[in-house]
Amino acid sequence: MTLTLTARTATHAALLQSSRVTLRLPAPFRPVRGPGSVRMAKSTTVALSQDELKKQAAHRAVEYAKSGMVLGLGTGSTTAFAIDRIGELMKNGELKDIIGVPTSIKSYEQASALGIPLATLDEKPEIDLAIDGADEVDPKLNVVKGRGGALLREKLVEQASKKFVCIVDESKLVEGLGGSKDAMPVEIVQFCYKYNLGRLQDLPELAGSEAKLRMNGDKPYITDNQNYIVDLYFQEPLKDPYAAAEAISKLTGIVDHGLFLNMVDVVVIAGKDGVRLQEK
Repeated sequence: MTLTLTARTATHAALLQSSRVTLRLPAPFRPVRGPGSVRMAKSTTVALSQDELKKQAAHRAVEYAKSGMVLGLGTGSTTAFAIDRIGELMKNGELKDIIGVPTSIKSYEQASALGIPLATLDEKPEIDLAIDGADEVDPKLNVVKGRGGALLREKLVEQASKKFVCIVDESKLVEGLGGSKDAMPVEIVQFCYKYNLGRLQDLPELAGSEAKLRMNGDKPYITDNQNYIVDLYFQEPLKDPYAAAEAISKLTGIVDHGLFLNMVDVVVIAGKDGVRLQEK
């Protein structure tokens, strides 16, 4: 719409009796015809990216951290936001006397770069709070972890923690573990890995799953502990995750599995409607 204004000035009357100035107004603010009518700018809903959702959840989880705590620092893209936030709060003095226990080389390097004092589980066997992500979360707050390859160290640290806060976006919520049809990791020793892969495939408690050795290019993926990972893929959720965990653990050569059962105290969930908590 074009709005035309007429300007008359005595000074320029001889030169210009009527000068026209044309203004083009932005669309949301264009005047509307009709007496007393008003048009408001349309509201815009901006969809947050998955990373932005993860960051919201991570920052909410860090609110559980208090000065003087020993913190278990998980591994993965979501937890990286939490580690960044802890470093930021320590730098501005809101958190003091924090010691972190990292669950992977990657988390160690990130926390070190941020100036977070670090220790091992040997040095700090009692952890006040662990913060980590998850690959799947069921309604009972049982989770699948380890798609990032750090499941053994994560489980060690999180079992030693007084409180375990898990941070996810709502895409990780499932009705039953295995329900995402993505990997449920099992860490195994390198020795006779084909033998153990076959035994995992044949377990009745894992019926319907497909076992695959995780690869890194054309070579087997190797964990921080120098082990291999077998990824289990399910077409249907596990009927009994406790029975599955027990059966896997009984196999010699199995280091640990990605079923974290009855371990999580709080899940911080970021979704399109904001951040919400689910507690036991």
